[in-house]
Amino acid sequence: MTQPFTTLAEFRTLLQQMPRIDGDALTAAQQRDSQLTKPPGALGRLETLACWYRGWRGGKMAEITAPQIIVFAGNHGVAARGVSAFPAAVTAQMVANFEQGGAAINQIARVNGASLDVVPLALDRPTEDFTQSAAMDEAAFLAALQAGWAAVNPGADLLVVGEMGIANTTSAAALACALLGGAAEDWTGRGTGVDDAGLALKTQVVAEGVALHAEAGDGLETLRRLGGRELAAMAGAIARARSLRIPVILDGFICCAAALCLARSVAGALDHCLAGHCSAEHGHGRLLAALGKEPLLRLDLRLGEASGAGLAIAVLKTALACHIGMATFGEAGVSDA
Repeated sequence: MTQPFTTLAEFRTLLQQMPRIDGDALTAAQQRDSQLTKPPGALGRLETLACWYRGWRGGKMAEITAPQIIVFAGNHGVAARGVSAFPAAVTAQMVANFEQGGAAINQIARVNGASLDVVPLALDRPTEDFTQSAAMDEAAFLAALQAGWAAVNPGADLLVVGEMGIANTTSAAALACALLGGAAEDWTGRGTGVDDAGLALKTQVVAEGVALHAEAGDGLETLRRLGGRELAAMAGAIARARSLRIPVILDGFICCAAALCLARSVAGALDHCLAGHCSAEHGHGRLLAALGKEPLLRLDLRLGEASGAGLAIAVLKTALACHIGMATFGEAGVSDA
């Protein structure tokens, strides 16, 4: 497909012009919900989730029949600093595992009836070490945003984005720290399972990167300097979904850090997004609070690869099944209070 943006300025303009929720569809969904055979509010968040989804999708009875999961993979130059318990070669090895159907996300996608696309991004060319320079120049950053944009299936009716990339919790922690403030230790967690010495080194690396890029500017520029290709691609995919009125379920700490960069560039950029879960990664709960997103699940996951958001597909599907399949008081012949 032809890319609708070729510069970062054009991408920013697109973000400003994105569609908003369909107020008429939302009102129609809320009216139907009020007539279903249940006490008002008895299904809790399932009710608001179904109405929110219909508001974005429009139509009389929008439902989820074609969810898409995309896992983006990238390598980080900062991995050479020893911030992960695994070597950078694991990124490509896990991509092969995804492609062969052997990862957790493959099983989650299958059970939830979702397509799964895996998008490796220049794995032979890690980003720069962000403690020394910007992680990406503008050309590399735009290429990653464009890859994310192009990966979204226009026929999908729900999008889940995830990632694979050794050292990307380091990048995510640096982004959160730079955009939300606080100390590096407030945001830096154990990621793949580093020991105490590894955590101390990782925290130091995050602090160095944030200090170097303290004057980065908005969320997108911060993402260019401290992010990775897979984080930029997730941001591009989230934006593309908005342009198509496709609701998005955000995954864990890394995905939410990428999403934060959109939110810190344009107000309301994540109105079409839900938080799939709150992970066990240090800082994710604080990041969700900053985004104003209440997670659907709390299962102590810390795997990444869209696993938590993939599981949350079932919650949203169930909310819509109840909204669409339940009888109204009139249809069922039940007295309305």
